[in-house]
Amino acid sequence: MRVLLSGASGFVGRHLHPALRDRGDDVLAIDLHPTPGVQAGDALDLFRHDGTRFDLAIHCAAVVGGRASIDGSPLGVATNLALDAWYFRWLARTGTPRAVYYSSSAAYPVALQQPGPIHRLVETDIDYEQPGRPDATYGLAKLAGEQLARYVEAEGCRVHVLRPFSGFGEDQDDCYPFPAFIRRAKQRQDPFEIWGDGSSTRDWVHIDDLVGATLAAIDQDATGPINVGWGRATSFDELAELVTTEAGYQPELKHLATAPQGVHHRVCDPKRMLDVYQPRVELEEGIRRALTA
Repeated sequence: MRVLLSGASGFVGRHLHPALRDRGDDVLAIDLHPTPGVQAGDALDLFRHDGTRFDLAIHCAAVVGGRASIDGSPLGVATNLALDAWYFRWLARTGTPRAVYYSSSAAYPVALQQPGPIHRLVETDIDYEQPGRPDATYGLAKLAGEQLARYVEAEGCRVHVLRPFSGFGEDQDDCYPFPAFIRRAKQRQDPFEIWGDGSSTRDWVHIDDLVGATLAAIDQDATGPINVGWGRATSFDELAELVTTEAGYQPELKHLATAPQGVHHRVCDPKRMLDVYQPRVELEEGIRRALTA
């Protein structure tokens, strides 16, 4: 297939790009920050002005930057609203028949992610007619993107909507929790700092499984939003213990109560994903890979 991949130098894009090439796809990979095999290009400009029709478009370009960016730069993150809107307009204008849109677990209502019993988020927890408040402007943009995907599907473009949970990997930017924990463990920091009180939980999914789930959704023509995660709740205290134990030491845990920490529980129900893809890289294996990278 002739494939457009935006944001090809970012965390998801740089893993997806070689996987697409290995399948024999002809990939036009663009990014504001070109890397080997990736062309310099502004996805927003392309979506506004280019008329090329592709067989498949995968949109990875976004302003993210971790929790500090989500909470500290809401207007910057809201740039995604324009970027995604022009993506869907471009799909309709060019007649591109297949597309991938990466939504996010941040699109889920924050009311379902509070302290107390863990509610495993299921795809139908987002009601487009009466959506609850998502997580900051990042979640708002993703929620809007999902609804725009429905409109472009009415124009004839099949859109595979994926909702990744807490993605991680060996080469992730240090502004995210997992690589920050790995760096602290490699440095054998003691005390070991944790943002918040350590009891918040996340559902960690390795980048290899996010790529695998994406390709499986395309190949199997999976419809509807699909959670991408394990359904395993791991607190930040537990993550710190797993990382430091694998690194061979047991530091004191130092909680930073005033640091940004987001919602309390964010864990998925993975049943719909399991119909099309079985994840392979467990959290412990991902930790081992990262510590030896």
